[in-house]
Parts: sequence; structure tokens; C-alpha cells
Amino acid sequence: MTQYQTIDGNETVIRDGTIKLHTEAGFAGMRRAGALAAEILDEVARMVEPGITTAAIDDRVREMTLDNGAVPATMGYRGYEHSCCISINHVVCHGIPSEKILKEGDIVNVDVTPLLDGWHGDTSRMYMVGDVSLKARRLVDVTHECLMLGIEAAQPGARLGDIGAAIEAHARQYRYGVVREFCGHGLGRLFHDAPEVVHAAKAGTGPELKPGMFMTIEPMINAGKAWVKLLNDGWTAVTRDKSLSAQFEHSIGITETGNEIFTLSPTGLHKPPYAV
Repeated sequence: MTQYQTIDGNETVIRDGTIKLHTEAGFAGMRRAGALAAEILDEVARMVEPGITTAAIDDRVREMTLDNGAVPATMGYRGYEHSCCISINHVVCHGIPSEKILKEGDIVNVDVTPLLDGWHGDTSRMYMVGDVSLKARRLVDVTHECLMLGIEAAQPGARLGDIGAAIEAHARQYRYGVVREFCGHGLGRLFHDAPEVVHAAKAGTGPELKPGMFMTIEPMINAGKAWVKLLNDGWTAVTRDKSLSAQFEHSIGITETGNEIFTLSPTGLHKPPYAV
């Protein structure tokens, strides 16, 4: 049986399998963290162009995070040494920043999580480097549509499986593969918490969504099969068939009447096409 725990204010919480239900204090904290995360990715939108290295993007993410009184939650997480994850083309997620140069036609995901005043603002976006193929652009567009359909399904009284069912149904219309090895998650004062938000699921299954739940929805959609493999670095996940992969992520909170997205861009750069 699913267990819920009410979190009121800034008390210490642990990952104990319970789904946390937050009060207005939690919503306020997540709004601040989410706004910073969105602002950071807005800055990334201005940087992404042919010739820039992923290390330079990571440096700017770290600088902006620290300048705003936060810390990158990824730094030191299970030994990870960088301020964000940057995943290019057939990399599904957790790509490691390096001296690799972005090229014309690449599609790239940048995933950031500033930890601000004890709250995690977790979000990622796809960026298109110069002119990209129609195939790549369609994958990016459909992946964003999958994210928003998943968010639309995240209503109080619905079931967790309704989110994955909405995402999977849309992706299948384009014969895209929905990655199952990685999923969204609860968050708040913890970086990763219950519940796991699977992006391919059966409607009407899973825990009930209740006001105060915080979670990420972050579908990873492959242009080919859903299968992925992990590289020897222990972090980078890629498509087995080397097909393109795309991902978008928002952090949301379930409200009495629907949901609130904490990580929307104030300038509208959270979705394609980007006009900087």
C-alpha cells in the first residue's frame, strides 16, 4: 500500500519510500529553485551554437548557479564531477561535459538541478545547433508534446500510470521508442525520492496523485527502438541502434485543481522553436 507523508516547512526528510505531500512553504521553495533552473537554461539557449564545447556550457551553468546562491546538485552526486549533464544526438541521458565541440545539425539536451535554499529545481531542454534535419526537428517537437501531455495527465485524483500512458500513446503515433530504463521521480528537499514516474505505463495504475506531491516528468524518446545501453564511464546512456534521442523535463507540483510547473522559462524558451 502506498504511504504518504506530509512535509510542512523545512524539516529534515529522508528517502524512506513514502510519497511526500508538501504545504505552501514547499511550493514557495520549489518556485524559487525552479525559476533559477529555468533562467540557467535560458542562458544556455544563448550559448548553443556550432563550435562551442560542452565544457564551456558546464562552466557557465556552474557560474550562474553559484552566483545566485545555489549549488549544482549534480556535483559530487555519486562521484559525478560536473554541474550539468549534456547529451548529444544518440546520447539518451547523463552525457558528461567535455572538450567535445557542438556541430551544425546536432541536437543536444542540457539537464540542470540547482539546489537553492534546500530545494531542487530539476529541468532539462533540447537545443538545436544551427540547421538540423527535419527528422531531428520532428523528434524534438514530439518529445516536447509528450512532456506536456504527461503533465496534462498529472491531475489530483488521477493515477501515476496515467502520465506514462499519455506519453507512450503519443510517441507510438510516430513509431518512436519510449525509454524505460530511466524515469522521472519525486523531488523537493531530496534530489531523488518516491515515486518513480515511468514514461510508458498503463492508465489507471499506480499511486493516486494527491495535492502536494512534487515530481519530475522527463520523457526520453528515441527515433528508433527504445533500447539503451550504458557506456563504460558508468554514466552515459546511448541508444543501442544509434538512433537520435530527445528529452524534456519539468518539475511540477500537484495542486487542488491541477498542477503547477515550477521550471517554465519566463521568456518562453522552454519549448521549441527557440528565438533568442
